[in-house]
Amino acid sequence: MFHYLCSCKNESDILSLFSKVQGPWSFIYYQASSHSLWFGRDFFGRRSLLWHFSNLGKSFCLSSVGTQVSGVADQWQEVPASGIFRIDLKSVSISQSVVLKLYPWKYNYGGDDIRECVNSLTEISADLPTFVLVAVNEAKLYLKEPVVPLNKALPQAAFETHCSSISRSPLTRETLQVFLTDGRTKEVVEQFIGVLSIAVKRRVLCLPRNENLAPSDVLKTNNRKANVAILFSGGIDSMVIAALADHHIPLDEPIDLLNVAFMTKEKTVPVNFNKKGRKQKNHCEIPSEEFSKSAAAAAATSPGEQFSVPDRVTGRAGLKELQAANPSRIWNFVEINVSLEELQRLRRTRISHLIQPLDTVLDDSIGCAVWFASRGAGWLVTQDGAQPYQSSAKVVLTGIGADEQLAGYSRHRVRFLAHGLEGLNKEIEMELGRISSRNLGRDDRVISDHGKEARFPFLDENVVSFLNSLPVWEKANLTLPRGIGEKLILRLAAVELGLTASALLPKRAMQFGSRIAKMEKNNEKAADKCGRLQIISLENLSVEN
Repeated sequence: MFHYLCSCKNESDILSLFSKVQGPWSFIYYQASSHSLWFGRDFFGRRSLLWHFSNLGKSFCLSSVGTQVSGVADQWQEVPASGIFRIDLKSVSISQSVVLKLYPWKYNYGGDDIRECVNSLTEISADLPTFVLVAVNEAKLYLKEPVVPLNKALPQAAFETHCSSISRSPLTRETLQVFLTDGRTKEVVEQFIGVLSIAVKRRVLCLPRNENLAPSDVLKTNNRKANVAILFSGGIDSMVIAALADHHIPLDEPIDLLNVAFMTKEKTVPVNFNKKGRKQKNHCEIPSEEFSKSAAAAAATSPGEQFSVPDRVTGRAGLKELQAANPSRIWNFVEINVSLEELQRLRRTRISHLIQPLDTVLDDSIGCAVWFASRGAGWLVTQDGAQPYQSSAKVVLTGIGADEQLAGYSRHRVRFLAHGLEGLNKEIEMELGRISSRNLGRDDRVISDHGKEARFPFLDENVVSFLNSLPVWEKANLTLPRGIGEKLILRLAAVELGLTASALLPKRAMQFGSRIAKMEKNNEKAADKCGRLQIISLENLSVEN
């Protein structure tokens, strides 16, 4: 890449180069010939990059991670994934001001229909010091968006479910199979499986492996170490990723399933439903009868009641599904149990500065949960008992991007009920547009802290383009109940891949499934500023370290 950059003679060459690069990236490049500093993040912002401007010394810094310190007015901020930025260092030395020239992402569709991708210049400039200006480059050059625009088509006829009886029937795998009897639906689902499978294949095969094993060691799977791990809750997203990874990872290589749980204050009932199957006050959805039986059986066979949180229950049930699908594979189900003391200690000393500059209760919950999960230090529970385990995998697959594109959040259903399919389209477009600032930079920082790399199959450019090309009703049907309607296309893909109960699981956010939410404070809301992430003062830095 550096070789190609060095051969670029002008702005157009650099933009042409980055327009051809797919996958996650962030970069900083000093172009000596023009005394220019180029930097930016990929279209979705899958890699972290922060900037810091100081009014005090008129200084400017770029880094993948920054340290926030209390009492200092100018803090680190995430570089917007709006395009590539360039600073002319010669003009900076003369004018004593910094002008950020933006080369935005745009999509050229049919000639004149060119649209900007993410943030307006006003939004970018809002939090910057007065000596920093942002302007679109004078030549109006731009990067070509790597994905097609979202299909916002609306059905000509009234949108109603073709299976109105579904909401009154028990949810089973056969419920989903009804949809696959339609030729068009089956074709779209098979196409989706194909493009997602290729995305997973790229992410599990493009990594170094020990190719120099002695012939006598090749079949000794018990001694083989996993190269790939999956953030695993047993939900539909992680189950589909695991099933597809199983198709491509060499059979003699284990796969680590990383399942995180935070200690509950008192023993919990593994399945949160009463004897009549009614919903309890914790607002969990009524699961399918098929899932309830398998989840309860899985929970009963493993110890650690203090960590029998919802994601542990569904994770154990999901493990059994994967083992049934491929008994020849070694599936390492890693139970990562986190106490309150360990959470508070490591948040203070290791995690809080990685989550920053994000600072909400939600960022704290998800950031800490992802940090502990991706660390991969836990217990490996087998037929011979539990033993300490440390995942050696350097690649961590995560299902982020599925909910944003396939109407997986409850707010999608709220928007649909209020504004129909048109409103749902706008919500999906907004979700994908802000994913860089809400999730990806933070998750990249916390996972990279372990020397591991996060990889996102659902955000593969070809996967996003395929899903964007479909009308919304082929991806989700929110007239149907939870556990079927949201992420419908993914549930149908799961059925086609041979998965069973997990295909019917409703969406459950990681912070609730792992029970980190409300663990320390019951009356806080997700969007509140999180006091636990408060940055430490300069005087206490040496004490903390």
